[in-house]
Amino acid sequence: MSDTDILDRAILDQPLFETPITRLFGIRHPILCGGLMWLADARYVAAAVNAGAMGFITARTFPDFDAFRAELRLCAELTGGKPFGVNLFISGRAEENAVLDRYIDILADEGVRLIETAGNTPEAFLPKLKAAGCIVLHKVSAVRHGLRAEKAGVDALAIVGQECGGHPGLHFVGTMVQGALAARSFRIPFALGGGIGCGEQLVGALGLGADAIVMGSRMTVASEVWAHADYKQKVLATTEADSRLVMASFRNTYRCLDNTAARAVAELEAAGERDFALYMPHVRGTNARDAYTTGDWERGILSMGQSAAFADAIKPVADILAEILTDAARARDRMDRLRPPAG
Repeated sequence: MSDTDILDRAILDQPLFETPITRLFGIRHPILCGGLMWLADARYVAAAVNAGAMGFITARTFPDFDAFRAELRLCAELTGGKPFGVNLFISGRAEENAVLDRYIDILADEGVRLIETAGNTPEAFLPKLKAAGCIVLHKVSAVRHGLRAEKAGVDALAIVGQECGGHPGLHFVGTMVQGALAARSFRIPFALGGGIGCGEQLVGALGLGADAIVMGSRMTVASEVWAHADYKQKVLATTEADSRLVMASFRNTYRCLDNTAARAVAELEAAGERDFALYMPHVRGTNARDAYTTGDWERGILSMGQSAAFADAIKPVADILAEILTDAARARDRMDRLRPPAG
């Protein structure tokens, strides 16, 4: 959107596109605001839902089960009873997944039926989720992982390219290639993510065959995201070139903000260091929470995708999505104008 355009939230009220994912999740717009560890709480998710998109509360963000239940109830209140989602991260370490059964019990008790799973395969948890009547979208970084999840019985997939913040996988396949391959490979609906943060990309993703986009880093400057203003100002100053990849030597590649902590990790990897204990002061997950709380963005490995380049101001979720949809409408109209004259 240009600086001279006037933002009109009315565009949120009517769908521009209808896809299998808008129908599956009962949303007006094919936009998924993916789970953000530590940040995706009731206020952020409710803002996405109320704007016609879908958001996912990150279950592992909360200190205990009671806090998680309270957050679900707050989100239900803020959405006026409209459906919203929960993100369940499935660790590669089985002992860390022991809590998931309890999270599922709670979300089922509270009437949550829209689930985003990420990390390892959700196969072991699908029977319980399905018994609770849940719709499950699983996020993957490779088509082959998506095919496994599809076979296991998930309802939809999200596939991300190497531009995404967090875990882009081991093979560094770009979002454009992922989207085209997914469209040729998956039989169930899928969303496309990784470096996506504007309306033109929404139209491009739909053109590739995706049924929605999924965004993370682009949304971290939303007013409803509780992170410190200093952190958000850093996101605003971040370009598409200001992230880096670390932890590839541990087969756990992570795209993050290029900060002091990330550079320390990169130096350890370049030196061939294999003692994980030396990495822990930099990669401990609670460091990110502390960075979001204090605004000290040099601290911790902070997930940051290339879509941060599209963050232009701290503004409400509704305004960010209205801007994306306004640009998508313009891009859609441009495609119509490119049709050759009949005859």
